[in-house]
Amino acid sequence: MDLGLKDRVYVLTGASRGLGNATARALVADGAKVVLSGRDEKTVTAAAEELGPAAVGVVADNADPGAAERLVSAARERFGRFDGVLISVGGPPAGSAADITDEQWRASFDSVFLGAVRLARTAAAELTEGGVIGFVLSGSVHEPIQGLTVSNGLRPGLAGFAKSLSVEVGPRGIRVVGLLPGRIYTDRVRELDALSGDPEEVRASSSAGIPLRRYGSPDEFGQVATFLLSPAASYVTGVMLPVDGGALRGF
Repeated sequence: MDLGLKDRVYVLTGASRGLGNATARALVADGAKVVLSGRDEKTVTAAAEELGPAAVGVVADNADPGAAERLVSAARERFGRFDGVLISVGGPPAGSAADITDEQWRASFDSVFLGAVRLARTAAAELTEGGVIGFVLSGSVHEPIQGLTVSNGLRPGLAGFAKSLSVEVGPRGIRVVGLLPGRIYTDRVRELDALSGDPEEVRASSSAGIPLRRYGSPDEFGQVATFLLSPAASYVTGVMLPVDGGALRGF
């Protein structure tokens, strides 16, 4: 199946590793070009170099008010166009409602929520018909995840923003989509599993609650994200799509 990605240009934040990087690899494999962002110059440069001339790395922090304009400009300057963005945000600190400080809430809001909103807003102003804005959120949009109070508080709000944005930009032919990864075996999930002191037991018990009885791989997520970002999904907008092996029990 031809996804229609040849020479299209996408910005992917937080893409030096994990789900963003897996999506970048899938996009490039199908003919797209990508701008990867990350906070560490060494890792984001290495990630871009691994993908070859179809990729460029840019050091950027979603919390930086200037990051959004810089990333869109990098796409146009390096590849001559800008067709879409996949906004991945770093995992906020784990903890219960009683544990999270005001400072942690403020820092997470700036990075996870406001940074994502700012980038989406900038992209919406720059994109034309056929453009797409994607958000990587989590199953906490629908079901709170124990021990991830900050994520439970912020990601549902981003899903609401994404839905509102999809209605506003739809008449211009721009789509807005969200992906809700479940237990995908990334560094972030390994870190969360390790918090218990027995990561193997956590992985086994978590897998038992997933209908497919296993964690997903970053590549499996990347393939789904690539389809949603592609012209092949041209009539899909305003959705939050779980990529979780069936873990969410709602429709």
